[in-house]
Amino acid sequence: MTTAALAAQEQQQGPRRIAQYIYLQPGSEAAYRECHAKVWPKVLEQIKDSNIEDYSINIIPSPSPSSTTTHHPIILVATFKYTGTSYSADMARMAANETVQEWWNMTDAMQVSPVEGATGSMGEKGWWGQCEEVFRLE
Repeated sequence: MTTAALAAQEQQQGPRRIAQYIYLQPGSEAAYRECHAKVWPKVLEQIKDSNIEDYSINIIPSPSPSSTTTHHPIILVATFKYTGTSYSADMARMAANETVQEWWNMTDAMQVSPVEGATGSMGEKGWWGQCEEVFRLE
Protein backbone atom coordinates (compact mmCIF):
# COMPACT_ATOMS: atom_id res chain seq x y z
CA MET A 1 0.00 0.00 0.00
CA THR A 2 1.32 3.43 -0.85
CA THR A 3 1.98 5.89 1.95
CA ALA A 4 -0.74 8.18 0.60
CA ALA A 5 -3.30 5.35 0.41
CA LEU A 6 -2.51 4.22 3.96
CA ALA A 7 -2.75 7.79 5.27
CA ALA A 8 -6.12 8.25 3.54
CA GLN A 9 -7.41 4.97 5.01
CA GLU A 10 -6.31 5.96 8.51
CA GLN A 11 -8.10 9.32 8.20
CA GLN A 12 -11.40 7.78 7.11
CA GLN A 13 -13.67 7.54 10.13
CA GLY A 14 -17.02 6.40 8.70
CA PRO A 15 -18.45 3.09 7.50
CA ARG A 16 -16.23 0.89 5.34
CA ARG A 17 -14.91 -2.62 4.83
CA ILE A 18 -11.48 -3.38 6.29
CA ALA A 19 -9.04 -6.18 5.45
CA GLN A 20 -5.93 -6.91 7.49
CA TYR A 21 -3.20 -9.55 7.60
CA ILE A 22 -0.68 -10.95 10.06
CA TYR A 23 1.63 -13.98 10.24
CA LEU A 24 1.11 -16.92 12.57
CA GLN A 25 4.01 -18.06 14.74
CA PRO A 26 5.33 -21.47 13.64
CA GLY A 27 3.66 -24.21 15.67
CA SER A 28 0.74 -21.98 16.78
CA GLU A 29 -1.93 -22.98 14.28
CA ALA A 30 -3.69 -25.56 16.47
CA ALA A 31 -3.81 -23.25 19.50
CA TYR A 32 -4.99 -20.34 17.35
CA ARG A 33 -7.79 -22.42 15.84
CA GLU A 34 -8.77 -23.71 19.28
CA CYS A 35 -9.05 -20.30 20.93
CA HIS A 36 -11.05 -18.92 17.99
CA ALA A 37 -13.44 -21.87 18.17
CA LYS A 38 -14.28 -20.62 21.69
CA VAL A 39 -13.98 -16.82 21.55
CA TRP A 40 -14.79 -15.31 24.93
CA PRO A 41 -18.34 -13.87 25.03
CA LYS A 42 -17.18 -10.49 26.37
CA VAL A 43 -14.76 -10.16 23.44
CA LEU A 44 -17.57 -10.88 20.96
CA GLU A 45 -19.81 -8.38 22.75
CA GLN A 46 -17.14 -5.67 22.57
CA ILE A 47 -16.52 -6.33 18.87
CA LYS A 48 -20.24 -5.81 18.18
CA ASP A 49 -20.37 -2.75 20.47
CA SER A 50 -17.47 -1.29 18.45
CA ASN A 51 -19.60 -1.31 15.28
CA ILE A 52 -17.88 -4.28 13.66
CA GLU A 53 -19.99 -6.71 11.64
CA ASP A 54 -19.41 -9.59 9.24
CA TYR A 55 -16.00 -10.29 10.82
CA SER A 56 -13.98 -13.30 9.73
CA ILE A 57 -10.40 -14.50 10.03
CA ASN A 58 -9.10 -16.82 7.32
CA ILE A 59 -5.93 -18.90 7.22
CA ILE A 60 -3.73 -19.04 4.15
CA PRO A 61 -1.70 -22.20 4.81
CA SER A 62 1.97 -22.39 4.03
CA PRO A 63 2.83 -24.61 1.05
CA SER A 64 3.69 -28.22 1.75
CA PRO A 65 7.41 -28.49 2.39
CA SER A 66 9.46 -29.94 -0.41
CA SER A 67 13.07 -29.95 -1.40
CA THR A 68 12.45 -27.05 -3.79
CA THR A 69 10.55 -24.69 -1.48
CA THR A 70 11.62 -22.66 1.48
CA HIS A 71 9.46 -22.29 4.57
CA HIS A 72 6.64 -19.81 4.11
CA PRO A 73 4.70 -18.50 7.09
CA ILE A 74 1.02 -19.12 7.63
CA ILE A 75 -0.86 -15.90 6.92
CA LEU A 76 -4.06 -14.82 8.66
CA VAL A 77 -6.41 -12.50 6.77
CA ALA A 78 -9.17 -10.70 8.66
CA THR A 79 -12.05 -8.90 6.99
CA PHE A 80 -14.91 -6.98 8.55
CA LYS A 81 -17.41 -4.20 7.98
CA TYR A 82 -17.09 -1.14 10.18
CA THR A 83 -20.53 0.49 10.45
CA GLY A 84 -19.88 3.30 12.91
CA THR A 85 -18.98 6.96 12.44
CA SER A 86 -15.74 7.25 14.45
CA TYR A 87 -13.41 4.32 13.86
CA SER A 88 -10.67 5.72 16.10
CA ALA A 89 -13.10 6.24 19.02
CA ASP A 90 -14.59 2.76 18.62
CA MET A 91 -11.14 1.14 18.48
CA ALA A 92 -10.03 3.12 21.55
CA ARG A 93 -13.09 1.84 23.42
CA MET A 94 -12.25 -1.71 22.37
CA ALA A 95 -8.63 -1.30 23.47
CA ALA A 96 -9.78 -0.05 26.89
CA ASN A 97 -11.75 -3.25 27.56
CA GLU A 98 -9.78 -5.40 30.03
CA THR A 99 -11.13 -8.68 28.65
CA VAL A 100 -10.13 -7.66 25.11
CA GLN A 101 -6.67 -6.75 26.43
CA GLU A 102 -6.33 -10.25 27.93
CA TRP A 103 -7.50 -11.79 24.64
CA TRP A 104 -5.01 -9.72 22.65
CA ASN A 105 -2.17 -10.69 24.99
CA MET A 106 -3.00 -14.35 24.36
CA THR A 107 -3.40 -14.07 20.58
CA ASP A 108 -0.49 -11.64 20.04
CA ALA A 109 1.85 -14.32 21.42
CA MET A 110 0.78 -16.56 18.52
CA GLN A 111 1.35 -13.92 15.84
CA VAL A 112 4.19 -12.08 14.08
CA SER A 113 3.28 -8.57 13.02
CA PRO A 114 4.18 -7.30 9.54
CA VAL A 115 4.14 -3.73 10.92
CA GLU A 116 7.66 -2.42 11.38
CA GLY A 117 8.29 -1.55 15.03
CA ALA A 118 4.96 -2.97 16.25
CA THR A 119 4.91 -4.07 19.87
CA GLY A 120 1.44 -5.63 20.13
CA SER A 121 -2.24 -4.96 19.63
CA MET A 122 -2.11 -2.24 22.29
CA GLY A 123 0.84 -0.46 20.63
CA GLU A 124 0.60 2.85 18.80
CA LYS A 125 1.75 1.44 15.45
CA GLY A 126 -0.97 -1.18 15.24
CA TRP A 127 -0.39 -4.92 15.04
CA TRP A 128 -2.13 -6.22 11.91
CA GLY A 129 -0.99 -5.00 8.49
CA GLN A 130 -3.57 -3.17 6.40
CA CYS A 131 -4.65 -4.47 3.00
CA GLU A 132 -5.50 -2.10 0.18
CA GLU A 133 -8.75 -2.86 -1.63
CA VAL A 134 -8.23 -3.08 -5.38
CA PHE A 135 -11.64 -4.45 -6.42
CA ARG A 136 -15.16 -4.76 -5.04
CA LEU A 137 -18.50 -5.85 -6.48
CA GLU A 138 -21.61 -5.28 -4.40
